[in-house]
Amino acid sequence: MSDELKKIGEKSWVEAKKMWHIAGPAILCAVAQFSMEFVTVAFVGHLGDVELAAVSVVQNVIEGFAFGVMLGLGSALETLCGQAVGAGQDRMLGIYMQRSWVIAFGTAFVLLPIYIFATQILKLLHQGDHISEVAGKYCVWVIPQLFAYALNFPLQKFFQSQSKVWVMTIMSIVVFGIHTLLTWLLVVKLGHGLVGAAIAGNISWAILVLAQLLYVVSGYFPNAWTGFSMAAFKALFGFLKLSLASAVMLWSVPSPLYLYWRNGKHSIGKLIGSVELLYNIKFLRLQLGALVLHHIDSAGRRSKESRNRIGCSLNLAAKFSVVVAVTTSLFFGLIFTSAILASGKQFPKLFTNKPAVVKETSKLQYLLAATIFLNSIQPVLHGVAIGAGWQSLIALISIICYYVFGLPIGALLGFKFKIGVRGIWAGMFAGAFVQTLILVYILYRTNWQKEAVQAEERIRKWGGHTERPETELT
Repeated sequence: MSDELKKIGEKSWVEAKKMWHIAGPAILCAVAQFSMEFVTVAFVGHLGDVELAAVSVVQNVIEGFAFGVMLGLGSALETLCGQAVGAGQDRMLGIYMQRSWVIAFGTAFVLLPIYIFATQILKLLHQGDHISEVAGKYCVWVIPQLFAYALNFPLQKFFQSQSKVWVMTIMSIVVFGIHTLLTWLLVVKLGHGLVGAAIAGNISWAILVLAQLLYVVSGYFPNAWTGFSMAAFKALFGFLKLSLASAVMLWSVPSPLYLYWRNGKHSIGKLIGSVELLYNIKFLRLQLGALVLHHIDSAGRRSKESRNRIGCSLNLAAKFSVVVAVTTSLFFGLIFTSAILASGKQFPKLFTNKPAVVKETSKLQYLLAATIFLNSIQPVLHGVAIGAGWQSLIALISIICYYVFGLPIGALLGFKFKIGVRGIWAGMFAGAFVQTLILVYILYRTNWQKEAVQAEERIRKWGGHTERPETELT
């Protein structure tokens, strides 16, 4: 028995090292990118309560929605790029990325009116007039970031599929430093306020995207990038279906916390965005790390003979790697949960020195801690779903759990029982909890042999009928 435990321990250690080889830099990359918003809020929070509330609403309602959609659209490449690598079709990686750009840019133009008419939208949602006016102006100033998202996430998946995570991480860390300096210079030193904060964000995202684009076209990917191609405009419908399903699947919606809070002058209405931003940083960095480690670690086990990602990656060894990933993610979830519980009355001071705001925000620490813990499990489950190509199924489950189950409960607790924002958040947490249980059940009941047979046809349909492996073409 002791020998078996020793073997399990050794195998777990090997898996953990493989995982952190990719997940470590991926987490750093996510932290650097999300921390740019954190820096913006931290500087703006000391301009005044209205400015803090306006930026929080924009980041978490308007930009948060756009960011989540773009992240989900880019995540469709996880499935398709994995299939391309497994099939030895590296040349398709560049095509898939360009195809994702076409869809993401089209989506950006669809989302553009939300930015332009943000003031009117927020007023319709009963946000305070003053906050809505300031938020609307700020929203227009940050429109360039919307199109930066459209380029950024497909680029990230392109890099991840070829294990170029450290390059992406270094770029993100350097840009984070530039963003911090720019924000201090424009907001504090030169006194440009919200306009300065928006300009700093626009410049920082532009630098990040341009740096990644230059790296792609500079010859470092001779097989995967052969230049711009008209093939990017082929088979867009199937690719669009997968992309939209991925967007819905990955976008867990915190926005009802803001949209249902009608008193714009209330302290929670001003600070809840800051609390939720902390949650997003911790959740999404774990999510991204888990998705990457699942994608790359599974890809490394593909045999040369096989062209089916699912058939090779979701074998016993990969299932073991998922267990290690869940365990590791839970470990860090416990650390973050403990940190929130231990510093619940201190972290709001990063954003404001108003005693009333700090007091009200601290009341949310238990819900925040519970949400972070739950979302240390979901990322790995989502990673498996992406690998298996279940985006449409998981998207449907997400809609039911959040909008049919969680949101009504939140509205009932928040308004009928007068619990307020804590009740709304509790309802959304309940939706996330049910979703997690369903994902665990689906994984437990899945017949992976049958899934392997179905996977290739799904991937070929999404990627385009003409993109067959070379072994089939010869």
